[in-house]
Amino acid sequence: MHSRIGLFLSPVHETGQDPHLAIHRNLDLVEHADRLNFDEAWFGEHHTLGWGLVGAPETMIAAASQRTRQIKLAHGVVPLSGHHPFHVASRAVHLHHLARGRYILGVGPGVPFDAGMFGLDPKVQRKRLDEALPTVLELVNGEERVTQKTDWYELNDAKLQLPRFGPGPIEVAMATSGTSVTSPRLVGRYGLSMTSFALPFALMTPGAPDHIGLAQQWKHAEEAADEFGQTIRREDWRIALPVHVAETREQAFAEVREGYDRWLFEYFSKAAGREVQPPGTPREKLLEARVEAGGALVGSVDDVAAGIRRMQEATGGFGTLLVYAADWTSYENVNRSLELLARHVAPQITGAAARPQEAVDWAIASRAAK
Repeated sequence: MHSRIGLFLSPVHETGQDPHLAIHRNLDLVEHADRLNFDEAWFGEHHTLGWGLVGAPETMIAAASQRTRQIKLAHGVVPLSGHHPFHVASRAVHLHHLARGRYILGVGPGVPFDAGMFGLDPKVQRKRLDEALPTVLELVNGEERVTQKTDWYELNDAKLQLPRFGPGPIEVAMATSGTSVTSPRLVGRYGLSMTSFALPFALMTPGAPDHIGLAQQWKHAEEAADEFGQTIRREDWRIALPVHVAETREQAFAEVREGYDRWLFEYFSKAAGREVQPPGTPREKLLEARVEAGGALVGSVDDVAAGIRRMQEATGGFGTLLVYAADWTSYENVNRSLELLARHVAPQITGAAARPQEAVDWAIASRAAK
């Protein structure tokens, strides 16, 4: 039974704590999500700014594969501009085996902050993504040998020695932040899955570029799919955003308000150098502003369920909600939020609780008819 919910772990952790324990917290969280029947857990790759400590997500996925039972494990994402495509493909197939088929390869151009450290211009990142993507797809899911020479890698009759786990292809997903049509069009061109961030952080800053809305992102992907003769499915579309659930709306906001403030001002403002406070919005109302703008879901079970329904209506329908684990509150509160999401929110969205209620209603109606 699919919950249609997953975790997206950048992961970010406040500085000032033991990084060793922070790393292991991520694995504990994935185990918790696995027990709660979450469908997926995604691990990001970051190398700068101090908060995003995971620079080798494949190691986290490999570890999580041995500690979990049913949850799918995904790269979120491999920045193709910074990795040799043969190594990307080789690691993907190995992870597919370690997870016994529960692996998803997520790809993208790369994080701008990391690119600066590696001397990569954003245009170069996009160019490398265009070059490497079809090569990775052939190496992972194809049967042909690849010969290719670019200004940053070379392959001569290249083919992986290790076959995939099982006869089917490895699912490949493309991430998009809604700042360019490039990624949605690549989704359509190659028939990939798509992972969208509901509201890029930059949209909350003064002078931010226009954002391509979620529904429009899907439209760009569909148009490219039609153009290149591919098929894409809404059920393979994931949307990621922070989510926190508590027994009441007031409790939910109280639990994450201080953590959100630190995430905003210590991480994005001080570390990343971003302007984080839109004109006219007082600091104490920034969390409410993000929720109202569609960049987070915070509230009671009914609040969050209603928020997901609104997203489904606004987008025309998507497959999986990815809970961006923002580390805004205590581990205990996070665990409780995920449990409320799995036990009470997800059944409202999937209809999983309908049949037990039908049995109750039938029993009552049967007695009344006698």
